[in-house]
Formats: sequence, C-alpha cells, structure tokens
Amino acid sequence: MMNVKHPTIKKQVFDFIIRNGLVSKAALMDRLTVTSTSLSRLLEELLSDGLILASELGRSTGGRKPILYRVNPEHRAVFGLEISRFSSSIGLYDMNLKPLAFERWKMDERMTPERLLAKITQLAEHMMSECQIEREKIIGIGIGAVGPLSREDGIMLKPRYFPAEGWSNVPICELLEQRLGLPALLDNGANTAIIGEHWALRNEEVKHMLYVHAGVGLRTSMMSGGQIVRGAVDMEGSFGQMIIQTDGPRLGDEGNYGALEALVSIPALEKKIRSQLKLGRESSLKGIPPEDIQFDALQKAYSQKDAFVTEQFLQTATYLGIGIANLINILHPEAVILGGPLVKVHKSIYDTVIQVARSNIYYSPQYEPKFTQGQLTEDAVTAGAAIMLLQEWELN
Repeated sequence: MMNVKHPTIKKQVFDFIIRNGLVSKAALMDRLTVTSTSLSRLLEELLSDGLILASELGRSTGGRKPILYRVNPEHRAVFGLEISRFSSSIGLYDMNLKPLAFERWKMDERMTPERLLAKITQLAEHMMSECQIEREKIIGIGIGAVGPLSREDGIMLKPRYFPAEGWSNVPICELLEQRLGLPALLDNGANTAIIGEHWALRNEEVKHMLYVHAGVGLRTSMMSGGQIVRGAVDMEGSFGQMIIQTDGPRLGDEGNYGALEALVSIPALEKKIRSQLKLGRESSLKGIPPEDIQFDALQKAYSQKDAFVTEQFLQTATYLGIGIANLINILHPEAVILGGPLVKVHKSIYDTVIQVARSNIYYSPQYEPKFTQGQLTEDAVTAGAAIMLLQEWELN
C-alpha cells in the first residue's frame, strides 16, 4: 500500500500544473513559496523527467512571451476503481485524468470478493493491452469502496447489504497489489466522489463542499479548504444515524431508532412499501408478491405514476431534505452535491429534496449554497479514486 506523505515543493509544482492546465512560471511564483532560481530548476527537472511539456508561449505584457507548461498526458496512467453495492466500475486514466478505458457492471449475489478480484484483474489487464500501456507506466490503482473501512490498512471492514457473502475484513489493497503488481490506495467512496467532483469544479475554486449519496445506505463526505474532513474513524455512514424521529423505526437489527437511514434508504423504502401492500394499499405492484418487490420495480412504478409509490418516494425525499438541511446548518458548505440511485429515479425527487433542504436552512436567504447533482455523476467515485492516488503519488 502507498505511504501518504506531505508533498515536496516539486510535487506541489507538478500538482498545480495538473490542476490548472496551461501555467506560466509567474503564476507558479504567485501561488507557491519558492525562489525564482529554485522554481526554474524544478521546472527543468520536470521537463527532463517527461512529466511536463513546454507547450506554447503565452501573451506578452511588454517583454518576451512567457513559456506555458502543461502536464504530459502520456507520461503515466492510473486506475480508478469503485466497489459499491449496486454496481462497481474500473477506469484507466491518463495524466490529465482523461478516461482511456472504462467498464461498469452490476453487483449480484455471485459477486464475492474472489470473483470481483478476478474480474478486476481481467479488466485491468485487458485495458492495459488495448491502450498499449506497459505495467511500468501505471502509477497504481485508487479504490473508492463502501465503508466502514480502514484506510491506513487498506481493509474493507464490514460493509452492510452486499448481495454476496464474504465481504467482511477484506484486505482489498493487499489482494489487488498481489494480483496486479501495482500499488493500491483505499478510501471510502463518498470521499473519492467528492475528490472527483472537486476536481471537475476546480475552475470555480469551491473550497467548502458537501457530498451526499442516497442509495442502499446514506454516505456523506465534507471538504473544507479544499481538504477532506476526517474524524477519528471512517465516518462515511454516520449521516444515516442522525436521529430524525425519537420514536421512529429502526432499520434491521442495528443502528439508532428513528435514524435517517431507517426513513431514507432503498432497504427502508422497500420495507415500508412491502408492509403497506400487505395491509391492502392499492398499487400497480399488487400483482407481485410483497417479499419479491425490489427497487427496480419501484422505479418502474414511479415512472408509471403509481400514486401509492409516488407518495412513498416523495415522503422519502422530504426526510432526506430535512437531513441535508441539518448538515448544512452545521457545516455551511458553498456547494452541495447530491447523488445516488434514490435521487436519480426522477427529477421530481431531486427537486423535492432540494426544496425541503432550502426551506430549512437557518441563515437563508443570506446564505444560499449551490445545489447540484455533480459534473461526474455516477462516475465520480471511480474518477475520484484515480485523482486521489495521483495526488498522493510521490515523484521520483
């Protein structure tokens, strides 16, 4: 597993060039604490190593036109991997984080860790071959996975609701390093998603950002000052344990009673609709045995304007909006990115979440965060995992 260290000045120069595209020496001098002589030496080293290119001349302000530097996209490549409950994906990216190859697949009851590792290995080998990139050119593989997990040890600890068995205490980084011969770095998927979306919005210079993913569970991540906010433990699923109703239901046999996750999640929605149908509620789903009703059927019923299913989805969206408002009132982000299968069922659900959240922001209208479904949407976790590894990569 890769060791995470503070970046050197050379790495800071390289990272600034990657984030900003075409960069002059003057721009680097303005942003970094480095002398002109040292910066010239570092730029020469990066050019000599093939990491950057002196691509063109910028506009003159009276003297010689300045040289503009950019990253060499073909110097190396990096893998990004998402491991989630609904679907997983892997992408191969160049140094500009442009996807060279990408594959997504559904997770089912057969997708044990061993099967997933075999699939990832096969896809990674195929992508390297198809893109004609030698293994030595690959920096490594960044992984965004469902928590809880140990980032430092590279272990997925005990994720809930995986369709297949065997997903407890999986040393995913060690296993992938053995199979692929590449360094691996793990973080929870909410964190890699916000890293990816922050990258996509880098020209807007958003510093304080909140990411919420609503699906099988509720996953959140916060960025402040452009850095991930971390606690003493992996906090990805903590948002779901926010108590909304003190006398409310409990999801399964763990977690808080009246927790948001018991009111806003795919298992909670499926459970409530099955229960209501057994009590005789009218719905187009009545032809399906309640115990067989899954989220796919609920999405279809919503699209067909089933009144009962619509009511349940919009109630779920209302609770989610309240939960997000609670987070906003504590964290005060500039931007809120909302994703996940629950929100993507229909625009009306997303609109309801945002409307409820906005109406419960304490400092409104003086403080109005920007709401969005993101630039990268469902590919944010995979792309963000690749960006995370590239950010942690130590230059030789």
